[in-house]
Amino acid sequence: MRKGKTSVLIGSGLALVAIGAALMFWRKSPPALSDTAFAAQYATPLTAPDGVRSVYHLGHSLVGRDMPAILAQLAGHDYASQLGWGASLKGHWTAEVPGFAEENAHSRFRPALQAIDSGDYPIVVLTEMVEIRDAIRYFDSPRHLALWAQRIRKARPDARIYLYETWHPLTDPEGFLARIDADRLRYWEGTLLRQAQAQPGVGTIHVIPGGQVMAAAVRAIESGEVPGLSRREDLFATDAAGQTDPIHLNDLGAYLMALTHYAVIYHRSPVGLPIALRLADGTAITPIDPQTATALQRIVWTVVTGYAATGVVQTI
Repeated sequence: MRKGKTSVLIGSGLALVAIGAALMFWRKSPPALSDTAFAAQYATPLTAPDGVRSVYHLGHSLVGRDMPAILAQLAGHDYASQLGWGASLKGHWTAEVPGFAEENAHSRFRPALQAIDSGDYPIVVLTEMVEIRDAIRYFDSPRHLALWAQRIRKARPDARIYLYETWHPLTDPEGFLARIDADRLRYWEGTLLRQAQAQPGVGTIHVIPGGQVMAAAVRAIESGEVPGLSRREDLFATDAAGQTDPIHLNDLGAYLMALTHYAVIYHRSPVGLPIALRLADGTAITPIDPQTATALQRIVWTVVTGYAATGVVQTI
């Protein structure tokens, strides 16, 4: 999403919560993988792909149009997407996606069910709405993650499925970094992945650790370790009045997330990747200082190779 746009994801997410609350009913907690079974899902790294792969992105404005476009330039692959405003996995499944027409008015849109059923995409990247705890509580997030994975496997058994872990607003009352640190274990892994992967036909869902990369980058920036950057807001969009958008990324933030996807999908260090790129609308990306880019590239590779759920061979 380009700089200056309002934070529609947050408002749409809250509206969805109200709808979901009216539909919520009491039920037993679904089965979830044990600690041992969960660790076993990621005990053996994936093999590195032997070439470029077509990628399908399903999500919302924390995916956006620009990040996939930047990623495709870095990797040389083809891609398509379906997006929405604050869209949940359930909303995509049931075709109830706020902002559907607006967010998919571009040449890379392909309807999700059509795209999945075609078997055209060996890489499928899914993400869930935030507030993540509301997605779980009101929108049956683990079940719908499982439904998407089962459908992907049916159409293409060899597909690699990734869950793109994201983040919450800079203004979160629990604290931006605190939320990222806690939410990986209690929500992304502890609920979504453990419950979804306990269902038959789901298989292993690997992780693109966007939130963890964001946290590592923010800590490095605020410790003076990233040349040219000094505060977390340097990764986020601003509106026409110069106010920081608390959740959506600017061009540099989109570049950071594209590096993260690249490292996970292709099992390659992003260090040395180009910085002269174009956004989805064909305009040039805001110039990135080479030293800034190198520092962020190194952070990405450290995080990706330090987290077994990426499927990339671990170095630490």
